[in-house]
Amino acid sequence: MKNVPFALLVLCLFAGFSLTAQKDEKNEKAIKAVINQFFEGMEKGDTALLKKTCTGQPVFQTYMADRDGKWQVFTEDFGEFVTFVGTPSKDKYDEKIEFEAVMSEQSLASVWTPYKFYLNGKISHCGTNSFQLVKTDEGWKIQYILDTRRKACK
Repeated sequence: MKNVPFALLVLCLFAGFSLTAQKDEKNEKAIKAVINQFFEGMEKGDTALLKKTCTGQPVFQTYMADRDGKWQVFTEDFGEFVTFVGTPSKDKYDEKIEFEAVMSEQSLASVWTPYKFYLNGKISHCGTNSFQLVKTDEGWKIQYILDTRRKACK
């Protein structure tokens, strides 16, 4: 009889871990879906979809070498980025990402995605994206992207 309360405690702990894992898995799926929609909007030139994935004033930055080879942070205006994506072009842009790490809590998520960027089917550059997302009343939204860009890609 003494083992029954201990067994019940162990069972409750495993049930709690299971519920937490299910909740984390649900959050991770929702976070990945937003990021995938962002890239879908880029690829299709769908500015409405692109804007839907972000907060009202997201921050876009790149850490890359300037013309002199010195690494610097460059900030991109989100409005200009949206205009660029929505402007018809003969060029085809495609960014292939891999989800390497997704960390989240109730209202904040951090996602790490190595990528390769293709221009007209040929690799242009590669690097890593670092996304910061916040959970709003409408769901997860991208607030901040910082990426690296390198020409030497494997």
